[in-house]
Amino acid sequence: MHMTLEETEALVKSVFETNGVLTETARSLACALVHAEAAGQYGHGLRRIPAYIGQARSGKVDGKARPVATRPRPAVLSVDAALGYAYPAFDLAVADLPAIAREQGIALGLVHRSHHAGVMALTVERFAELGLVALMFANAPASMAAWGGRKRLFGTNPIAFAAPVAGEDPLVIDLALSTVAAGKIMAAKQKAVNIPEGWAFDREGRPTTDANEALKGLMAPSGGAKGAALALMVEILAAGLTGSNFSYEASSFMEEKGTPPSVGQMLIVIDPSAGAGSAAERIAELAREMTAEEGVRLPGRRGQTARRTAIEQGLDIEDELIASIRALA
Repeated sequence: MHMTLEETEALVKSVFETNGVLTETARSLACALVHAEAAGQYGHGLRRIPAYIGQARSGKVDGKARPVATRPRPAVLSVDAALGYAYPAFDLAVADLPAIAREQGIALGLVHRSHHAGVMALTVERFAELGLVALMFANAPASMAAWGGRKRLFGTNPIAFAAPVAGEDPLVIDLALSTVAAGKIMAAKQKAVNIPEGWAFDREGRPTTDANEALKGLMAPSGGAKGAALALMVEILAAGLTGSNFSYEASSFMEEKGTPPSVGQMLIVIDPSAGAGSAAERIAELAREMTAEEGVRLPGRRGQTARRTAIEQGLDIEDELIASIRALA
């Protein structure tokens, strides 16, 4: 089925509202999920809706929660997501952190009692569009072992980064510290297709191409021991420093029932003019140097191009997916 982004957002918003989610939260969810879909990040897009709705119905996530921000230090914004969805908390951070960063040179956003962070590129990019540099860290329910172990300890624990580029779209880096994001394995399960070798292990630590076994087992860390070490770093930044559940304490983002995941996210937002007034121009020089070489593409460009095409031409969405979303109303 072909739908415009506006039609898709309206449908998604109405489904959440029908299930008792606050209008402003439903609007935030619809924007985040539809733009994830538009960017080609299907594992974080519309296929998340059944789990999100199921958790609202069971009370695992509070669809009526309103995030609350406090300012414990001059450069620090603490946001309580109140066991609701993460996106309204991110909206609050995007509203408040830029002024703090311009005043202090740097701002720290600490989000706790939170939920699935989705496509973090879409969050950090919003700061870069305002001329700011942003870093974001998030932990997630445990799916990876410490290097050499077999116990689920760390989540896929993504890192995202965005910087302004003079005269161009921002440069955006968004990566999970597993070989792939868990959402890609979830999407493979829903489509009943195998996953490539190297993505995951089963519960016994054996490599598997079965998405079902992978979801019950372990994600493979990107870069082996280095990826596992970075996952530990993110665990400390996103959960340890925000007072959130560690990954091994957090319940699943995908299962409908259980206690709230209550994970955390950290944002670091920098005003580049505090260090170099010409930062965006210098970054543009670096970008030109990179892309002058044939075959080199700046990180984030594929998703930005896909979203721009979707805004202009709409989305082609599987009929069964639209039907499953409408059935939730």
